[in-house]
Amino acid sequence: MARPFQDRYDAGRQLAGELVHYAGRPDVLVLALPRGGVPVAYEVARVLGVPLDLFLVRKLGVPGQKELAMGAIATGGVRLLNEEIVRRFGIPPEVIDRVTATERQELERREQVYRGDRPKPEVRGKTAILIDDGLATGASMRAAVAALRQMQPARTVIAVPIAAPSTCKEFQDEVDEVICARTPEPFYAVGLWYEDFSQTSDEEVRDLLTRAESERPATKSEG
Repeated sequence: MARPFQDRYDAGRQLAGELVHYAGRPDVLVLALPRGGVPVAYEVARVLGVPLDLFLVRKLGVPGQKELAMGAIATGGVRLLNEEIVRRFGIPPEVIDRVTATERQELERREQVYRGDRPKPEVRGKTAILIDDGLATGASMRAAVAALRQMQPARTVIAVPIAAPSTCKEFQDEVDEVICARTPEPFYAVGLWYEDFSQTSDEEVRDLLTRAESERPATKSEG
């Protein structure tokens, strides 16, 4: 059995090794799914020498089973539902709307807390690399891809340190490139593949964004 990553930073450094063909390119942007994806994406952006930004997504949990996703919402007003889960649990539309409203509030709060006065990323015509700390069902990433598509990037790439093999395969038809550094079988859960899977704090997200901005070498157009 493969050895777990020490933590999300270790996972990011290992994932960066799979993305070296994007290093130093002016058209590349790394987009992290907060909060867990941010430390991973920070290391990737640092190694590749490209900008880091956020792409906010919130999972819509089944009431009473919050870890089970019945869908997700993302920046840009996108909502995707997992119709199979909705049917299986008989979840009525008003319950879905109530959960959506709660999660949208949290998404907007985080947008403000993390980004502050920073402008939203300009992804049109760029190669956007979406990064999270892992893929289980892929609900959050699917919402991110749908929202990102509306912003017209030239190329969409998904990169994660660990993924369920079936989920990794599913995304191959949805984006231009999928990089799953490890796809263990059996998979079970993302957290099992990290020695330290403690929650990433809002403060850590803000700090990493600031550090990424200050550490990146300035390009000619920036000064």
